[in-house]
Amino acid sequence: MPVQGSSAHQNGRFTADVVVVGAGLSGLVAAATAYAAGKRVAIFDQEPAASLGGQAPWSFGGLFMVDTPEQRRLGVRDSTELALGDWMASAAFDRTEDAMARQWAAAYVDFASGEKRSWLRSLGVGFFPLVQWAERGGYGPQGHGNSVPRFHVAWGTGPAVVEPFAAKVREGVGKGRVSLNFRHRATALLTSSGSVTGVCGDVLEPTTAVRGQRSTRTVVGHFEAEAGATVVTTGGIGGNHEAVRRQWPGTPPREMLSGVPASVDGEFLDVVQRVGASLINGDRMWHYPEGIHNYDPVWPKHGIRILPGPSSLWLDARGRQLPAPLFPGFDSQGALRHIVSTGHGYSWFVLNRTIALKELALSGSEQNPDLTGKDVRLLLTRLKPRGDTPIERFLERGADFVQAASVAELAGRMNDLAGSGLINADSLGRIVLARDRQVESGLGKDPQLAAIHAARRFSVDRLMRVTPPHRLADPAHGPLIAVRLSVVTRKSLGGLQTDLRSRVLNDGGQAIDGLYAAGEAAGFGGGGIHGYRALEGTFLGGCLFSGRAAARDAALNV
Repeated sequence: MPVQGSSAHQNGRFTADVVVVGAGLSGLVAAATAYAAGKRVAIFDQEPAASLGGQAPWSFGGLFMVDTPEQRRLGVRDSTELALGDWMASAAFDRTEDAMARQWAAAYVDFASGEKRSWLRSLGVGFFPLVQWAERGGYGPQGHGNSVPRFHVAWGTGPAVVEPFAAKVREGVGKGRVSLNFRHRATALLTSSGSVTGVCGDVLEPTTAVRGQRSTRTVVGHFEAEAGATVVTTGGIGGNHEAVRRQWPGTPPREMLSGVPASVDGEFLDVVQRVGASLINGDRMWHYPEGIHNYDPVWPKHGIRILPGPSSLWLDARGRQLPAPLFPGFDSQGALRHIVSTGHGYSWFVLNRTIALKELALSGSEQNPDLTGKDVRLLLTRLKPRGDTPIERFLERGADFVQAASVAELAGRMNDLAGSGLINADSLGRIVLARDRQVESGLGKDPQLAAIHAARRFSVDRLMRVTPPHRLADPAHGPLIAVRLSVVTRKSLGGLQTDLRSRVLNDGGQAIDGLYAAGEAAGFGGGGIHGYRALEGTFLGGCLFSGRAAARDAALNV
């Protein structure tokens, strides 16, 4: 239902300077920026008020930043040039339509190297001082991955990133300059003489659905909104498995979990395409192979991603170790492609309790109550994990975890969980024994152990993310644990093609008058700023950067 500001609302009709379709992070950034520039703004979202902020409040709050004080205090030497080289190597742009995305990538790395941190700090966003190292790559200096740690966690996680922009929007509502209209589902764009002049759609019945829960689609009315500029921030397709399978390059996995609510359905992208917008790179997506079932689900097939340290053995469904450098935390998409190519949609981590308690973190604000709640005392327990921690709760209640005192017993329980006999106990025993002999040697030829030793050279990893190498089968570190990992959907990397002003382009590369797009709907900028692979911490930042760009240009032109 509406949270009424002005925007001249009467009998289902609205007029505003700027209309924003979607009240996720990029939509809130666009609305707050346009309001701050003196414009009247109307925001429309199909979900209830509880879902303000879209996916961002669920997020871990990771932000890719370059050459920051936090990095320098940890001895990390980073630069714009190094970061841009990593980005371009990971993106591997190879299509004609990537030309605009290349420009967005360069502009974004400049933003991440420059004003991003100071801008967010000025809005009251703080950062956890221990920078994390995500997507480490392992393919050499010209291959995919972050050469250095760049994953800065917002102090307060995703909700802390959303709040400054939500607060500005609420201020606008209070002053009668912004209307915030929930349960308003846009279904069409209004056009006149080739220009987009607003949106129209359905008013949906009220709902008591909490954040992330599936809400009803019963129509109780209609609305129209006219504006000088329309900004589309409706997100991607991760909650729509039919669309994910349709766009999957090759054969998709038979079963997937959802890392986002069902409302992330991508339906409005087709609406925008019908007015001539260029929708590109649909086959580029960012889903994770390390998903587990949430034992307390909020949305259908609710999956949580494990954020692993590098020490677990990663095995496919048949118990074969993934090839180097597909170690935990190194190349999500490489691992995903390898796993799906085996004909099975799941894989396994094999580890022990010592590794689990130190190295298995969980993605999401709700799985990190210490960082989300800004609770320093609780945060300190990560150094010596014990008791009722999020990972302990999954070990006890999670459907994907089995524990055993021996390798043979573990193999049996893995087969029982998977409902198959694919794991051979003798083969698994040989893999564990070979790994343990490499550890005992003190040197060895195992590239995963070399990666573990390299990670422990970084102080944050040594302190809180990577255990000292030890024998997996050592009873002092037991019991042994296996975790069944499923594919969990998350992000679209393609989207509506936009120029650096976030104006939506048609198939001829011309801007469609009055139409903008930002966030995941725009591939985070240009229809695919990440190319084929992301470096992590770039999705929230892409929403910030593209949402601000859209509103700034719209405000200048209405």
